[in-house]
Amino acid sequence: MDCDVAKLGGVTQTFMVINTRIYLFGALLSGVILLGGCGQTDPAQKKFQQTKTKAELGDATAQTELGLMHVSGEGVTKDDVEAVKWFRKAAAQNNPVAAFNLAVSYTTGEGVTRSDAEALTWFRKAAELGHTDSQFNLGVAYAQGGSVPKDLSESVKWLLKAAEQNHSEAQSKLAFMYASGSGTIRDTVRAHAWWNVAAGNGDPDARNNLTTLEKEMSPQQMNQAVQLARELSEKLKKQK
Repeated sequence: MDCDVAKLGGVTQTFMVINTRIYLFGALLSGVILLGGCGQTDPAQKKFQQTKTKAELGDATAQTELGLMHVSGEGVTKDDVEAVKWFRKAAAQNNPVAAFNLAVSYTTGEGVTRSDAEALTWFRKAAELGHTDSQFNLGVAYAQGGSVPKDLSESVKWLLKAAEQNHSEAQSKLAFMYASGSGTIRDTVRAHAWWNVAAGNGDPDARNNLTTLEKEMSPQQMNQAVQLARELSEKLKKQK
């Protein structure tokens, strides 16, 4: 899945999938492993054994965590094939983080034969379970075409879902779709509002794109866009 660049009157957006592992909060031990002396248990190995016990009993969160331990080599020898095994078990139980990481494995070819089709299957499952990065990746995939038939309206659908979960890249890409009328009716007010929100979330392209778009907007449209951005921001804050 290569990146694709779309341009609109000085506005540039890069569409590229996210294929970085998503780790469970607090799942992995980090830093230097301290060995306190003869007979003491390595804390990383102890964590691994505890997690493995839970995973073998069918705990989907533990299965996901175990897969990530095999990816990183925390408490166990790094083994991407074993990681895929545990991601698959957890994904079968509708764990969205596991489904996402399984999709990443198919994207990168780590522990499994590389397959864009399989990656998209698992990104879709994770996206349908509400996983934000997976929703973003589906939006990108439909904007690019290739791995799936190009479908800009479907791209807008998934980018909107991710944007509404405060995914800054999705917000910026969604704004571009509104600004260019790609997959939706052209709407400079919505484009400006979403770029405004994305800029507030630190998206590097959003501020420049706002400046470019403002050159063609009326004062009334600007006022509407600012009000909509406020409403969107308030709605996003309530989700936290």
